[in-house]
Amino acid sequence: MVDAVRPWRVDGEHLLLQVRATPRGGRDAIDGIDRLADERPVLRVRLKAAPVDGEANEGLRRFLAKALGVPFRDVEIASGASSRVKMLRLPAAVAASLERLVA
Repeated sequence: MVDAVRPWRVDGEHLLLQVRATPRGGRDAIDGIDRLADERPVLRVRLKAAPVDGEANEGLRRFLAKALGVPFRDVEIASGASSRVKMLRLPAAVAASLERLVA
């Protein structure tokens, strides 16, 4: 289960991050933490890329990799590839970087 306040949790050597992506958002940006209708917390991320041929998913992975200072290959979409709400798998060491980004 994801923390009641944070949309991520550490699971062994990985961090699982719940994201709500907004493709064609005009720019790549983190818009903070929000709650879905079912009260799950999500990290809101706006993307320039369109949701066509996986462009938005790749854009999300590249943007978060750069923002968190990890290689692109370390940002994986664990579930929700065709949905706006996705679960990403990242190295557990990015937890401190995420805290700084959403503070």
